[in-house]
Amino acid sequence: MKPFVIINFAMSLDGKIALGTGEQTKLSNEEDFKRVHELRNSVDGILVGIGTVLSDNPSLTIKEKYVKNPRNPVRIVLDSKLRIPENAKVLDGRSKTIIYSTVNNKKIPNAEIRVCGQDRINLKCMLDDLYSMGIKKLMVEGGSRIIGSFIKESLADKIIIFVSPYFMGPDAPNAAYFETAKKLEEMIKMKIISISRLGDGILLELEPDAITYNQ
Repeated sequence: MKPFVIINFAMSLDGKIALGTGEQTKLSNEEDFKRVHELRNSVDGILVGIGTVLSDNPSLTIKEKYVKNPRNPVRIVLDSKLRIPENAKVLDGRSKTIIYSTVNNKKIPNAEIRVCGQDRINLKCMLDDLYSMGIKKLMVEGGSRIIGSFIKESLADKIIIFVSPYFMGPDAPNAAYFETAKKLEEMIKMKIISISRLGDGILLELEPDAITYNQ
């Protein structure tokens, strides 16, 4: 058994999530920020990779500005080599933090370290472990390699994308990073469940296409 996995991210019109320098930039509008915090409040855990922690230093908590009486879910960080700095916001003790790694050779304040995998973190092992701890609904927020891995390994149950009204250019980081398809049957097809306007952007909801996703 594994948690129900929701991937959520904001991207530009050309599918980019950061500037060409790699610097994070705000792509969501206020309406989308509210939606994201409401979604965070509905899940049991929020997951990011160490790259997102190092570049963006998110707290992964819920702002009362958007949700009254918020409950902060478990924060999950994938950090194969335990590179997380001790001043990272996810280590502030405001909610439980779990770090999944391939090593457990040092103590991290305000965090539980769990090992899944050897050279790289085994996502299926990690999801099974989370489910055994009561994490039944998981929100994956990034970065692009994490999003790409969940999609490529058929582990996403729903993908929600906010599309902002900007183009960023070819050198900016892609929303989902994985090996490029070289033939038609290697492409990963999704079902578009809904398309709606959200302020000056568009909200897409996708689900796996059962015919192609599990090949």
